[in-house]
Amino acid sequence: MDPVLLPHPRTRKPFASPVPPGAGWPGDGAASSTEVARTEGDVVRLATSCGDLVALDATSSVCSACPRLVRWREDVAVTKRRAFREEPYWGRPASGFGDPAATLMIAGLAPAAHGANRTGRLFTGDRSGDWIFAALHRAGVANQPHSVDAADGLRLTGVRMSAAVRCAPPDNKPTPAERDACEPWLRRELELTAGTVRAVLALGAFGWGAVLTVARHLGWSVPRPAPRFGHGAVASLTRPDGVVVHLVGSYHVSQQNTQTGRLTEQMLDEALAHALALSSP
Repeated sequence: MDPVLLPHPRTRKPFASPVPPGAGWPGDGAASSTEVARTEGDVVRLATSCGDLVALDATSSVCSACPRLVRWREDVAVTKRRAFREEPYWGRPASGFGDPAATLMIAGLAPAAHGANRTGRLFTGDRSGDWIFAALHRAGVANQPHSVDAADGLRLTGVRMSAAVRCAPPDNKPTPAERDACEPWLRRELELTAGTVRAVLALGAFGWGAVLTVARHLGWSVPRPAPRFGHGAVASLTRPDGVVVHLVGSYHVSQQNTQTGRLTEQMLDEALAHALALSSP
C-alpha cells in the first residue's frame, strides 16, 4: 500500500509519516544515502566520525538504535493526535539546532510525541516550546517568541538547543539503556561546540544528569560529590584544556511545572539570564 501523503502546514509540500530522509522536509539535512545507526556500536562509530554539526545533525536524525523508541515514535506519527490528523508527522529523531557558534547550549530531556516528533524541531509545536522560546525572545537571543514548525523563520543567536535523548519516548520516560545508547550524540555535540560553548542550561534533572555523564566521558573534571540538580543550581566543569563550562539548572518547561507554578516566567528568565551571563566570552 502506498503511504498516505499529507501537506506540510506551512510549505504545503506533501510528505509521508514518518518523513523519509531526503524528502525535502524543512531543515532536514539527511539524505536517502545517510548511514543509519542500528546498534549502540553504530551510534558510537557514526557519532565519532561526524566532523561537524551539519553531519552530526543529519546522521543523528536517522538513528534507529533503540527498537522501543523507533516503534513508539513511528506509531505516534501514523496514529497522530486528532488536532493534527491532517498533517504529516516527522516521526524521526530530533537533532540539535541553533547557532553553530553558540556560547550557550540548552539541554532538554527528549522530543515531545506531538511536538518535535511532529514538527522535526526540538521544543517546536508544543506548550514547552511556547515557554522556552518566549523566554529566549525576552532575553534577546531569539528573533521571535514562538516556534510553530520547522519553516517558521525562527533564528537563535548564541544559543543551541539539544536533548539527552533524540527520540520521543513513551510517557516522556526513556529507559536507562536508551539514555546510554543516545549519549554519544550529545557527547559529540559538546565536542564539536567546544570552541564556543561556555555554559549549558539543563532543563530538568534528566538533562542535568546527562550533561554530567557526558562531561565525565570527555575527561572533564566534575566536582565530587556529584553536583545536585536544583533550579538555579550551578556546577563548574573543567575541561582538560583548562576551560570551564558552567552547568546551570532550571526546572523543566513541562506543562506539569508551568501550570502548577513550580516554574514561573520570572524563574525561567532568571535562570536563563544567569546561564547567558556565564556563557559570555
